[in-house]
Amino acid sequence: MTTELCLEIAGVLVGLLYLYYEYKASALLWIAGVIMPALSLVVYYNAGLYADLAINIYYMFAAVYGWIAWHFYKKDDKPAEMPVSKMPRPFYVPAALITVALTATLSFVLAIFTDSTVPVWDSFTTALSVVAMWMLSRKYVEQWLVWVVVDVVSAGLYIYKGIYFYAALYALYAVVAIFGYINWKKMMHAND
Repeated sequence: MTTELCLEIAGVLVGLLYLYYEYKASALLWIAGVIMPALSLVVYYNAGLYADLAINIYYMFAAVYGWIAWHFYKKDDKPAEMPVSKMPRPFYVPAALITVALTATLSFVLAIFTDSTVPVWDSFTTALSVVAMWMLSRKYVEQWLVWVVVDVVSAGLYIYKGIYFYAALYALYAVVAIFGYINWKKMMHAND
């Protein structure tokens, strides 16, 4: 078994823990959110998925930010658990514009400066993931719907690139994201 395959399998196992903790809205997801991307860096580099490599570096920093945001959340100047909520409507257009701008910019960079065979799809999943991670750090319920899109496209991309364990993981992520959305909606309504 190669080192790369071991890293891929370990990344999948930590990814499953991450998904479990995210589904439960547990802050432990942020610990797994640092470990899984660190394990994935070599896998994505060797597959030529450079935007995915970059997003995993972002994920590590975003996990630290998410943990801080959840851990130090205050309501009425008192420590409190951050509630699950809907994303405010005024954030929809900026989120979409950020996704489009990042996709275009990353696609250009990958097409010109790398040997990527899938610059647009790699860039799209990366850009959308940036937005989804920010939404997760704010506990917006809609983040699950964004992840469904990211996960379905990523699973197809990983099959195309021959990263089958990650393809299976992201296909599972897509299914769990649907149930996560339902679960978080229940949590959100329980806080009303």
